[in-house]
Amino acid sequence: MLAGLLFAINDAEDRPDRLAATLPFAGATLIEYQARLLAAAGASQIVVAVARLTPDLLGAISRIGKRGLAVDAVRTAAEAAEKLHPLARVIVLADGLVTTENVLRPLAGEGGDTLLVVGEDEAGPDFERIGGKLAWAGAARVTVPRIRDVARMPRDYDLQSALLRAGVQAGAAHLLLPPTAKAEGHGLEHRAAALEARGRTVLQAAMSGARGWFDRWVVAPVGRLLLPALVTRGIPTAGAALAGALLGAGGLAAIYADLHAVGLLAALGSTIAFALGGTLADLRDEAALARGQAIARAVLPALALLLLAWTLGRWSGEGTAIVAAISLVLFGVLVERAAAGVERPLWWASPGAYLLITLAATLAGAPVTGLLAAELYAAATLYDAIGRRSR
Repeated sequence: MLAGLLFAINDAEDRPDRLAATLPFAGATLIEYQARLLAAAGASQIVVAVARLTPDLLGAISRIGKRGLAVDAVRTAAEAAEKLHPLARVIVLADGLVTTENVLRPLAGEGGDTLLVVGEDEAGPDFERIGGKLAWAGAARVTVPRIRDVARMPRDYDLQSALLRAGVQAGAAHLLLPPTAKAEGHGLEHRAAALEARGRTVLQAAMSGARGWFDRWVVAPVGRLLLPALVTRGIPTAGAALAGALLGAGGLAAIYADLHAVGLLAALGSTIAFALGGTLADLRDEAALARGQAIARAVLPALALLLLAWTLGRWSGEGTAIVAAISLVLFGVLVERAAAGVERPLWWASPGAYLLITLAATLAGAPVTGLLAAELYAAATLYDAIGRRSR
C-alpha cells in the first residue's frame, strides 16, 4: 500500500503565529495541497508529524480526512511507525514543500528507499545537502523499517532530517528532479508572500498541462489569467459555478431569440467558466461542486447545439440541422464513454470544441455547415477511440 508522511512543524518566517504548513496555498492550505497530491498518487493514508496542534492545523487535518483518507497526527518516528502498515511504501514530503503530480508520479511506483535529488549548484538554500554534490529536493520514498531506524535514535532528533540521513546511510537510490520542475513551482517555502507567488506558478502550470487542444489552447490561457486572481481573492467555488450557470442560461435564451452567434459565444464562456470552477473545486476538495461542473460543461454545449438546430429549422422546416445536432450529441456521448481510461491525443474532440467549431461557422454565416463539421469531427474521434481501445 502507499502512504504519505507530511510535516507541520516549522513556523512561517513572516507569520510566527502560524505554521508554514497551514499557510494559504492554491485555494486551501499548503498541507492540504500536499495531501491532495499524495491522494492523486494513490496514497490511502496520511501521517502528519507535528510539534503542536494549532486550530488551523486541526481544521486542515479534518478537511484532509473528508477526502476519504485515513489521517493521523504523530509526534515521533515510533508513533509514525505504529500507524503505518509494515509493508507500506511511504512518500515523504518536506515541511513547506511545493511540488506537482508529475514530480511525485515516479516515487509512487514500486521500489525501495529513493531520494529525489538535485545538483548542489541548482539547489535552493533550504535544500539539505547529502554529499556527492547533491541536495535533497524535498521528496522521498521510504520503507517503514527506515522509519523504525529513526525511532531508535535519541528523542531530541529532528524527524525530517533524521529520516533523510537514515535513507542516505541505507544507500537509498537517487531520482533526479525533472528539469521543468522548478519552472512549475517546485521548491521549499516558509514565507506567506513567497508561497502565494509560488502558488500562482503552480496554478498556471496545472492549467498548461491540460489535455486536449480545446482545454490547452482555449481554457488554459483564460485560466492562467483568471484562476490565480480567483484564488487570491477567495472567490467561492459556488460563485464560479453561478457565473457559468448565468452565462449558460443567457446563451440559451439568446439562441432561442435567434441571436445565434451571441448565444453560442455566451455558451462557450459558460463552458470555460465551468472548467475553471471545476479546477477550483478540485483544489478545495469540493467533490460535489467538481462533479456538478464537470457534468455542466458537457451538458450545456449539447443543449446549446440542439437548441440552435431547432431554431434553424423552426421557420424553414429543413431537418438537416436537427439531424446533424442529434447525431453530434450521440457521437459526443459515445466519445466520452470510449475515451474513459484511454490516453487522449491532443487532436481529439470535446464538448467545448464542438461549440467553438459551430460558433466559427455561424459567424461566417453557415451554422448548419458548422454542425455538420462538428458531427464529422466527433465521428472521427469516436472511430479513433474505438480503435485505441481494441488494441
